[in-house]
Amino acid sequence: MNSSTTTSGLTFDVQLSAQRKTPQEREQLLENPGFGTVFTDHMVSIDYMEGKGWYDPRLEPYGPLTLDPATASLHYAQEIFEGLKSYRHPGGEVACFRPEANAARFNRSARRMAMPELPEELFLGAIETLLSHDSEWIPSQPNSSLYLRPFMFATDVGLGVNHPSRSYRFVLIASPSGPYFSGGIKPVSVWLSEDYTRAAPGGTGEAKFAGNYASSFVAQSQAVQQGCDQVVWLDAKEHRWVEEMGGMNLFFVFGSGDEARLLTPALTGTLLPGITRDSLLTLGPELGFPTEEGSISTDEWRRAAQSGELTEVFACGTAAVITPVGHVKGPGTEFTIGDGQAGPVTMGLREELVALQYGTRPDTHGWVRTLA
Repeated sequence: MNSSTTTSGLTFDVQLSAQRKTPQEREQLLENPGFGTVFTDHMVSIDYMEGKGWYDPRLEPYGPLTLDPATASLHYAQEIFEGLKSYRHPGGEVACFRPEANAARFNRSARRMAMPELPEELFLGAIETLLSHDSEWIPSQPNSSLYLRPFMFATDVGLGVNHPSRSYRFVLIASPSGPYFSGGIKPVSVWLSEDYTRAAPGGTGEAKFAGNYASSFVAQSQAVQQGCDQVVWLDAKEHRWVEEMGGMNLFFVFGSGDEARLLTPALTGTLLPGITRDSLLTLGPELGFPTEEGSISTDEWRRAAQSGELTEVFACGTAAVITPVGHVKGPGTEFTIGDGQAGPVTMGLREELVALQYGTRPDTHGWVRTLA
């Protein structure tokens, strides 16, 4: 069945899948979808050509992509992506949390990778088009959502490296996601990596670039070998200034109760500007926690944890929202933060953020956008 739909002033050709899952099949898949392994019936694709711009926006059946073996992105990694979620609100509406911020970050990544920017209305229109046909894939269980993965890759065919690709494809796929912590929220242990670096000044650290994640796997494997759940990245020059945990931003809680304050590493061009991070910079002061961007070294982290001045640490990002950090290991060092459990500031911030995302708290910031 072919039709068209106009979303945000743009016309998407709609090609509905002839092999859509039945309600019974979909219900079975949604019982325990995990994360990133089950996908909806459709995807959105949009093409770009230098001199022509973006063209042929379409909803089509989810399925394999056909690529020439010499496609540029397969050889030179010109590929970026985003990650955001859609939620079913109590009134039945389908909403996303700050999708405009994802659109803006997608374009920052595109500029860094010499790729064309995608107009915000086209980014949001793609989401609206997909959700208008696949919103029934949002799981009904508490703390579940539909994870959205927009990505763009170079499609020129040829092995020349003297210029960026002249053609690209944008694709949006969706994956139902159950609670990230199936057994409840548990503090993670982290490894301070001094052997590997995620990003350096002038590099691609602030872009959501596929190569950043590929280069992190060896350090993550090292963390697991050391008995830890995640790697913590340090600065490229001195290997002592804390930057990120895996693919998530970090927050440090000093003091407790009414005296608690938050610190997160400042954006220096080597850190990913997380949207959850940015949201917490606003929510922290509203909940009574002074919040600042600054710097903290591994020595300061250890000393403050051992003295009790540092009471909690957590990481934040789209997938897990907020993850407490309980134990730290590194070359020649090992220590616990507080009692090693999730603290009240961490859990209070998480509760507030999740309530906004799921529509059970008033949205005073205009962060929630209804899209279906």
